Parts: sequence; structure tokens; C-alpha cells
Amino acid sequence: MFKTVLFPIDQSRESRQAADTVAELVNFHRSRLIILSVVETPEPGEETATPEMASPEAIAELLQTAKNLFSDQGITTELIEREGKPAFTICDVADEIEADLIIMGCRGLGLTEEGAADSVTNRVINLSPCPVLIVP
Repeated sequence: MFKTVLFPIDQSRESRQAADTVAELVNFHRSRLIILSVVETPEPGEETATPEMASPEAIAELLQTAKNLFSDQGITTELIEREGKPAFTICDVADEIEADLIIMGCRGLGLTEEGAADSVTNRVINLSPCPVLIVP
């Protein structure tokens, strides 16, 4: 059912927690797993919400750590590192790879009226070309 699963990650605790769900689902469906991390590019004069996500070196290390985690469970992964705005980049990559499902953690920011506009998760849900599974 889910031939290709996209798992966008960042340095959050929620991404790490979602990894268990990803592993279970990928194993069950024998899916192709693609892990994506986005180097955030702020607009001129704008600060990055998470400064560590603006470092290509930190992103490369994060992706390798995730690959090792899944490899230890016998899951082969493909890694993608992109630069841009996270929500838009996630949806673009999902479209490019013809993902059947995006699985991502949620910080809960989109659950408030103030946070909804700034929530990457909320934007992905609204823009995604495929179903999105949110792991709280």
C-alpha cells in the first residue's frame, strides 16, 4: 500500500519519537524509506527558527545518524538533503519521489491559533501531494 515513505526529520525530540512508527510501518509494508532533512534558508533580515537546522554539516550528521538507526533495524534508507523552506521543500520532494505517505513528528505548535500559521506540520498537511501521518 505504501511503496514509498518520506520521513522528514529535524533535530527535534518529536522526530526521534516518530522514528519507531516509521520503522514499524516501513517493515510492515516493505516500503522504500527516504529520509529528508532541510537546511533552512531564512529571508534576508529573518532569523532561522532553529539555528542548528541552518548548518549543512549538522544536517549531514543528522541524516547519517538516522540512516544508522534504521540500518540497525535492517531497514535500507535513502537520504536527501535540501535547502529551502521546510514545508514547501518537504512537499516538493514528496511530489518528486512520488511518495505514497509522509510521516512526521509534530511539536503541537499548530494546535493553537497563533501557532497554526507558523507550523511546518500544518503547512505540509495542507500542501502535501499524498497522505500525511502525524506522530504526536
